[in-house]
Amino acid sequence: MAWIAWGLAGIAHGARDEARPADIRMMHDIAYGSDPRQRFDVYLPPSPRHAPVIFMVHGGAWVIGDKTGPGVVDSKAAYWLPKNYVLVSVNYRLLPDAKPLDQAKDVARALAAAQRMAASWGADSRRFVLMGHSAGAHLVALLGADPERLAAAGAIRPRGVVSLDSAAMDVVQIMEFPRHPRLYDRAFGENPRDWVAVSPYHQLRSGALPMLAVCSSRRFDACPQARRLAQKAATFGARVDVLPEDLSHAEINRTLGQPSDYTARVNAFIAALVAR
Repeated sequence: MAWIAWGLAGIAHGARDEARPADIRMMHDIAYGSDPRQRFDVYLPPSPRHAPVIFMVHGGAWVIGDKTGPGVVDSKAAYWLPKNYVLVSVNYRLLPDAKPLDQAKDVARALAAAQRMAASWGADSRRFVLMGHSAGAHLVALLGADPERLAAAGAIRPRGVVSLDSAAMDVVQIMEFPRHPRLYDRAFGENPRDWVAVSPYHQLRSGALPMLAVCSSRRFDACPQARRLAQKAATFGARVDVLPEDLSHAEINRTLGQPSDYTARVNAFIAALVAR
């Protein structure tokens, strides 16, 4: 674990320094487990005090991706850190070493570790919001659907979830469709019981976390999956808001934090959650 200035961090990780304020700090590769992938980075504003935390989970079809990858941090840090947020970007074990259910457990374990450290950063352990893109969006939606998975890892209940363009809200429906993308076979296997266990739709409980499901209207499957989850949530009083955006799958992630109505609406959702 080490402190790194923004400029040095950008050089080390190939990031776009011009998007990052010069006076914020980074803590790199904080371990929450023994595997080399079980690490997270922390991005801090100049003088955080009881700061809310955005806990970001990268995508990559459950098999690739990294906490410092393109689009994961830069625009989000440039937007939320000046608002006195802390941003945590987490890695987790990938296929074939860990299946999605184990990946979700990694994220829950990382969250618990980050919450234990939060006060030392000037952050508030009770004002965390989970955010993820693509496969990461699936993982945070799964944890938000049944927060007992977070409690089992020792995590404090987060305020809510922002899911950025997951098309895997109902895994059973996907796998039963004969022409589903092959990447889902690699991730979810052949056992229907495994599909249920990693399906946010099937794991959704009355105590689910409030969720904003951002979806690309350019994809045939993302918004229908999000709306299906929202419809089920409404039957027992849980909150799932659906935000369709005319952006590509990658743009949903990369442009969040850049000036737009999209960023403003996500920010409003988060700000309402973390308000005292």
